[in-house]
Amino acid sequence: MNRTAAAAGGSGSCRFAHYFVVCGLDSETGLEPDDGAGESFEQSPIRRSFKSKVLVHYPENTDRNPFNKDAVNMLCMPRGLSFRTQADILDPQFHSFTLASDEGTRSYGFVHTFYEEVTSPQIITAMQTLYQMHHVEHHSSSSSASSPSSSSSSASSPSTSSMDSLASSLEESDAESLAGVSGCLGCAGSFDPARDTLYVSKALCLVTPLPFLQASRQFLAQLHQAVTSQTPPPLPLESYIHNILYEVPLPPPGRSLRFHGVQGPIMCQRPGPEELPLGDYPLGEAFSLLGVDNMVKLLTCALLETQVLLYSQDYQHLMTVAEGITTLLFPFQWQHIYLPIISTPLHHLLDAPVPFLMGIQRRHGAERSSLHLPHEANLCFVDIDNHCVEAPEDLPLFPDQTELIQELSEVLLHFGLPPQGGMSTKPTTSTTSSATHLSSLVLEDLMEDRRNGNLGGEELAVLERLQALARRCGGGKISEGGKTLGHMFEEEEGLKAAKLNIQLREVFAVRFAAMFGRYEEFVIHSALDLDSWLSNREGTISFDKGSFLSVQPATHLHFLSRFLETSMFSSFVDGKVISRWADREPLQQLFDSRLERERLYDTGDEDSYNHPFRKCSSFFESAQATERRLMKADHTAIHPHLLDMKIGQGRHYPGYFPKLQADVLGQAQNTNKWSSRVTPSRRSEPKRSTVNDHSGVDSEHRQKHTFIKRALRQSKILDPSLQAVTQTHKEFVDELLSECRLKTKRMLMERMGKECAELGQGEASITGLQENTLILGLCDLLERTWGHGLQIKQGKSALWSHLLHYQAAQGKLEAPAESPGSNCSDQRTFDEGALVMRGSLIQDVRFIQTMSDSLSEVGQARAWIHLALEKKMLSQHLKELLTNQELLRQLYKSHAFLLCEEEREQFLFHLLSLNTVDYLCFTRVFTSVCLPYRVVIIPMKKLSIAMATVNPWVCVSGELGDSGVRQIPKNTQEIFFQCKNLGRLSTLQLGVQENSGLLAKCLIDCVMVYNEITGHIYKFPCGRWLGKGVGDGSLERVLIGQLVSPGTEEDAGRWTGTPPELASPSQSVRAVLGSLGSRSRMHSVEVQEDMREAANNLVKHFHKPEQERGNLTVLLCGEGGLVLALEKFLLHGFKSNRLFQRNVFVWDFVEKSVVSMETADQMGDLRGSTLPKGPPCDSLCHYISAINASSRNIGKEGKFQLFVCLGIRDRLLSQWLPLLAECPLTARTYEEGSLLRDRATVHSLCRILQTLNEFSFNLEAALVKGVDL
Repeated sequence: MNRTAAAAGGSGSCRFAHYFVVCGLDSETGLEPDDGAGESFEQSPIRRSFKSKVLVHYPENTDRNPFNKDAVNMLCMPRGLSFRTQADILDPQFHSFTLASDEGTRSYGFVHTFYEEVTSPQIITAMQTLYQMHHVEHHSSSSSASSPSSSSSSASSPSTSSMDSLASSLEESDAESLAGVSGCLGCAGSFDPARDTLYVSKALCLVTPLPFLQASRQFLAQLHQAVTSQTPPPLPLESYIHNILYEVPLPPPGRSLRFHGVQGPIMCQRPGPEELPLGDYPLGEAFSLLGVDNMVKLLTCALLETQVLLYSQDYQHLMTVAEGITTLLFPFQWQHIYLPIISTPLHHLLDAPVPFLMGIQRRHGAERSSLHLPHEANLCFVDIDNHCVEAPEDLPLFPDQTELIQELSEVLLHFGLPPQGGMSTKPTTSTTSSATHLSSLVLEDLMEDRRNGNLGGEELAVLERLQALARRCGGGKISEGGKTLGHMFEEEEGLKAAKLNIQLREVFAVRFAAMFGRYEEFVIHSALDLDSWLSNREGTISFDKGSFLSVQPATHLHFLSRFLETSMFSSFVDGKVISRWADREPLQQLFDSRLERERLYDTGDEDSYNHPFRKCSSFFESAQATERRLMKADHTAIHPHLLDMKIGQGRHYPGYFPKLQADVLGQAQNTNKWSSRVTPSRRSEPKRSTVNDHSGVDSEHRQKHTFIKRALRQSKILDPSLQAVTQTHKEFVDELLSECRLKTKRMLMERMGKECAELGQGEASITGLQENTLILGLCDLLERTWGHGLQIKQGKSALWSHLLHYQAAQGKLEAPAESPGSNCSDQRTFDEGALVMRGSLIQDVRFIQTMSDSLSEVGQARAWIHLALEKKMLSQHLKELLTNQELLRQLYKSHAFLLCEEEREQFLFHLLSLNTVDYLCFTRVFTSVCLPYRVVIIPMKKLSIAMATVNPWVCVSGELGDSGVRQIPKNTQEIFFQCKNLGRLSTLQLGVQENSGLLAKCLIDCVMVYNEITGHIYKFPCGRWLGKGVGDGSLERVLIGQLVSPGTEEDAGRWTGTPPELASPSQSVRAVLGSLGSRSRMHSVEVQEDMREAANNLVKHFHKPEQERGNLTVLLCGEGGLVLALEKFLLHGFKSNRLFQRNVFVWDFVEKSVVSMETADQMGDLRGSTLPKGPPCDSLCHYISAINASSRNIGKEGKFQLFVCLGIRDRLLSQWLPLLAECPLTARTYEEGSLLRDRATVHSLCRILQTLNEFSFNLEAALVKGVDL
């Protein structure tokens, strides 16, 4: 006896429903205008919104789910009270909402809204007075004699005076104009109590712990039908409400339950522990509203945690789409703000600088352009009524999206739904009076379609079951038979919707299982216990993202690299880590068990990651259990029964919802007769609670690691008071600062990990794609930060809008600075090693504006961020942007992040830390932009006068192309030009004209190349002569570059934390190769070690992911490269005899060896020479001849470099070295102890070179230009 009462009072989680609520008009307080509704007082009062109130709710409270009166009232009637007359449509409406507690548990509200006749004389009089005032105001405003002051005073009176005393506030002078009121009685929005009946909206709400949509909807509809019926229900309404609140338990997992409403039985079911969680919202309707393509696009946005805003006239459509998307996320969960319905007082939440999924109602006749949205750069705007999804720019495709859409389309077609969507978006009504007639008409249409052969598959099976049921019920009366048939039709439709839900969810569950089937292999368990893991959570890497991405198909990487950075995936991985010490989350436990089950039937295909798409084959199996439960109830709840009510209570008044008796609904009835039947059902429920809720310790641990998702409590978010709004935005500010700290820390860790790998200190932990993903996340963070509290914006980008306003403000203060692309470089003079001044913030903005007309505002903002990040000026530029306090106060509201001085400074400090690493994000992303370059030739100081005698030219080459030959003007040492982005620079060709004469010669120290936009400086060391008759006689040299600094000289001290992006060739002022005295004393061990190191660097280069590879030209021709290593090898033991003081080069030896081979080949038949013959010898002679025949005068050093590069490219170098070693000339040219004369050493070197034959060497055009091989 006491057990039942205790269960009713404190175990709300065991019951089907938590609360029953009635919201509507409180006649005692009268009419209160809803100031937050955002409506104009130009509207007729009958069309305005007024404040609603919670009239009653039962029970008063429950332990685990305290009643939030204001939130429930706001969500039950988001637009407040609505008044109507008999001339308006009075169909009831249905919608639902979701409510989250501060602990994170979610409950669902189901609302049936109907119109009830107003009987209060005070309310009718107040409405009449309001209408008269409205008419007088419009009459006076249209009259030319009326003064503006009277118009304004009358306009303000409705919001400032009491509605009950409005009649006395009318001035006598206005009475004459009231005569015209009667002439407008027939127009829309008019009201005359003498001839009109006034109706007001009232909402019946059921709050449940689980989304029992269909059952709750039926219960409320039957309750309302009993109210409108002329015949009283079998029992007072209190009996049915008491029954569902206290006597109907939650169905046990894997079981179904039948309980009774006013008109008939209602069925609900609950999936078992091995099935997908309960999802009662009709996914078929969501797909019909938007279409398959749009739903997949919307799901992609939700998975990537963009801001999602739903827009529709129908509240239930908002909820259907929102719940549909979150249901399809399994096994992941939405971690951020989730408010599918927000009323006008909560529209400030659109300022939220965090990911959200929210929905707002479209007002009648409103357009998309009328919405003021501060965040649009990363916003997914879903116009449900117009079947449109506006996704953010650069949204990646969902993996195997084409195949997924095809599979979803087949499922929808099987159930008779069009994949393209476009379903009618009429308001969701809850009328049941015409349900019988409608269902019978539908059944007749189905019969006609069957006769015409237009049915098949699922529809035909449904029709056959309906006919069988109709035959069994054929003995009843016509009316009763019609009701039975209509009820059966509804049951069949409900079963069909449930089966469609399961099949659509299974399709996505199989997709995620294919993508993350082996995710456990990449989870990193580094902590010894839970407390140590929680204390070091931010600095702990729990998932090996790089390794995971390395085994994924290339087409999936764009999506997956971004998804791995989301909070929902991080939370999913955290749950896996915590499962070592605590029970697993139910969703994760279900997902893992499904993966284990799939592995049992796995074929063992190791290439499954390359072909992960497979159709879902468990459609019908997964739907069988649900169909069985819905066709036959496992449990039946207690029937409604008479309560201990006083005589006269519970009377029936047709059309009016009665005043419920609080004494019988406040708590459960303590009657042995009923409690003994309820107890067994509830006794089994706590078992589930202990499994899902774990122990108190586990719950405490789990709450510790939720971080952001629990920081914003929904009870505070739904509070529209000024204090609560201020506190909410303060929490938004703190969250932005925390996110900035975490993002910059992650970027630094990943970038430094890559640099360590480049230095040979570890394996690379990031690919270029991951780096782009992190930078894109930074762009999104900056957009959300600059959008917080914004009130004036141009275009879709909040940051770019601020930059444009700042540019306009600066333009008024100072004359526009000269564009970096102007032809003013002729007046510039540069000293040796002079460095260009970097562009200011305004110059960078102007450059971005001139980049391309195809860039949107969001694209321009991202380009500016990329450029500032590459220049290491992001923090400095943003700090300069925020110095204009007057502009900030003009653009932003007081609660905006940018007006919080302390947090803003910390934000900029975190961004400043990014200056310690190098990025080439702008250069690599915006490849088609035209950039200005400046080339400066720096000769040796003592011989700089020789530059006046030469007329040099340059050709700069990079990852993306070359500049073409650029002639340097006479008597100058520099040239300024613009060309398409060359990417990271690698080589520079420097030469003089063939007809320059013998005096055209100079000793070049180096060549400096400046990127005038990014501020990058490349140094190309030379240290050799250029000209005829000096050195090796080269008229053209190919120089290898290194990135010196991304900044100016005065900032150089700040950039020492990171090694240069390119390896340095360091060839400055090197001795010519003919100076053999020092070279002959090189140790053989060092030479062989250099050779092995050069080859090893090439092998490591090709084993890296393509996005991480450095510059191949540097590894071949730079310092420590293969060319110099092989040069040292061939110089070892070389006899240093100089003839007439002329330098001797390695190329001389190679040339003479080929000549001797050709001579021996011609004389071999006569003298019986033992020189090896065949293809290797022929190819060596052919290549040497082709190099000598080249039109380029690259000198002997250049020819040897070309010889090595072509040999390694065509896999011939390992065959040529033995030929050179066996040549008779070698014995005369090299000493006895030279490496080339040691057969074992030559054989070892050939084996090293053979390891490079498996790689494909794509040489830069600058290296092989002019040679046709």
